[in-house]
Amino acid sequence: MVSDYSQYAWLIPLFPLLAFLALTAMGRQLKDLGIYISIVAMLASFIVALLIFVERLGGHVVDYTWDKLSWLQVGDYTLKMGFEVNNLNALMLVIVTLVSLLVNVYSMGYMKGDERIHVFFGYIALFSFSMLGLVISENMLELYIFWELVGVCSFLLVGFWYFKPEAKAAAKKAFIVTRIGDVGLFIGILLLFWYMPGHALDFTSIHNALSSSKIDAAIVTWIAILIFIGAIGKSGQFPLHTWLPDAMEGPTPISALIHAATMVAAGVYLVARTFDIFHASPDALLVVAYVGGFTAIFAATIGIAQNDIKRILAYSTVSQLGYMMMALGIGVSYASGMFHLFTHAFFKALLFLGAGSVIHAVHTQDINEMGGLSRKMKITTWTFAIGTLALSGIFPFAGFWSKDLILSEAYDHNQLLFWVGIIAAFFTAFYMSRLFFLVFMGKPQHHGAHEPHESPASMTTPLIILAVLAVVAGFVNTPFNEWLSHWLTGQDHEEAANWTVIILSTLAGLLGIGLGYLMYLKRSIPRDVISSRAPWLYKLLNRKYYVDEFYDGVAVRPLRGLGYVLELFDVYIVDGIVRLVAFVVVGLGRLGARLQNGQLQTYGVVTLLGMLILALAIAGRRFIHAG
Repeated sequence: MVSDYSQYAWLIPLFPLLAFLALTAMGRQLKDLGIYISIVAMLASFIVALLIFVERLGGHVVDYTWDKLSWLQVGDYTLKMGFEVNNLNALMLVIVTLVSLLVNVYSMGYMKGDERIHVFFGYIALFSFSMLGLVISENMLELYIFWELVGVCSFLLVGFWYFKPEAKAAAKKAFIVTRIGDVGLFIGILLLFWYMPGHALDFTSIHNALSSSKIDAAIVTWIAILIFIGAIGKSGQFPLHTWLPDAMEGPTPISALIHAATMVAAGVYLVARTFDIFHASPDALLVVAYVGGFTAIFAATIGIAQNDIKRILAYSTVSQLGYMMMALGIGVSYASGMFHLFTHAFFKALLFLGAGSVIHAVHTQDINEMGGLSRKMKITTWTFAIGTLALSGIFPFAGFWSKDLILSEAYDHNQLLFWVGIIAAFFTAFYMSRLFFLVFMGKPQHHGAHEPHESPASMTTPLIILAVLAVVAGFVNTPFNEWLSHWLTGQDHEEAANWTVIILSTLAGLLGIGLGYLMYLKRSIPRDVISSRAPWLYKLLNRKYYVDEFYDGVAVRPLRGLGYVLELFDVYIVDGIVRLVAFVVVGLGRLGARLQNGQLQTYGVVTLLGMLILALAIAGRRFIHAG
């Protein structure tokens, strides 16, 4: 059956683009009306995305592709642009538009009073347009263009409060670090273009070429790894993860948008979208799996020693993205990774927006300066608790089902990665319980003139909606009915619960929460048990394994020194030669001007000197020849 709504998918990114143009052109004049333009645009995009998604739920709708726009023609080769709709990106369209809509509504309250609020909403609209364009792109080059636009938008939003030195530094760091990954992706696209039959870059041709083994296996491996390098940068995988925690300097709604539905989700989506390439290379899949597994446990251990509420959640995102990459790398299908991206989008957006509600109330991000907020902020407390349980993988919340599917596949195909996932799950539950108990439970802290209070309805309503989704979203794909996995891939999946995995993952989550309870609420275990007995270990985790310091010593300082040397060379050598030539020419000009002054005596002297020099030259020449 041909889709009736998929042909209108181009409208989904168009609405936020129009909102961005309107806010850019008339933002100050529109004032508060500009906010509603952005919200209405995202609502329209969400409605169209939802119609497409619901239509495809029936299962008998063919993929829709429109590629009638001839963008570039060189000789006989024509590069076309268009859009494509399939089950994978139909799911992504719903995730991105829904989370973006809720972030827009939330930002009404959070950004109220900011003098550049119209600019903020304009940037969000452009960010949403870029991500939605990426999702429906019909070929790799078109995807890359939107990929770079997403990076630009993150730079604008992370550094939105440009008057803060930390925000400017974080924006530059995010832009530069992700560019490293983007170079890898660009080279991968060039290799793909070179070796693809007919130089085709559309996803259908890529699928057909790989299905018929028309590209050498070694080249496929290189292409896959280079594409994955791009995903490493965007999705904050080790070793290009360092920009993501620093990006917390941006407004909290942007943190939610980046971590739940846009920038970091783009890397996971890229690997899923090009899964045909990875599936054709077992070596590349192994790289993806082990990088993801290492990132999951690496970031989870860092999270237990952080004190900034947003940075804890940021390292949580890095860890969960590691889970997604690990799932994709195991290679069964991309369904488990995308299922975790689906559930994670809701409970991570909930947690970041909940953190924003807390910051809005107490005007600090240090969890050690919080406490007892449950008495003043009941909606934020209950919704944050739901997000915490979902992230910790506790039954029956959404994170339990998606994490269990990843761990089940790891248990069946790679026991090492399974145990890595279990340990990471324990640490996740521990640092999230630590965060929750310190912020919402215990004795209230004194906040000076800022008395804690519940956030306005514009902020709490999105929290409630996301909390509901964090509870129910996981039921679309349980071990007893893997509907989403079948719908995404078209393949039948064995529907059998692995009780060993269920018991072990649940036990890991409960042990983490129990340890957090004993240390930070009941206080039967000293809070400084690690820092007092192994201060070196606590400092190692608190300083994030000194990765930033390593980069600073190995890359940043040497490059800065090289830049200083090149600057000196430019100023004193290159510019010096230019200035010397100019000085000589000007001097000769001035000398000529003095000689040509109209005085007969001067001309006579010059003529006499000239004749004398000429005579000496002739005499010298004869002397040389005579000798």
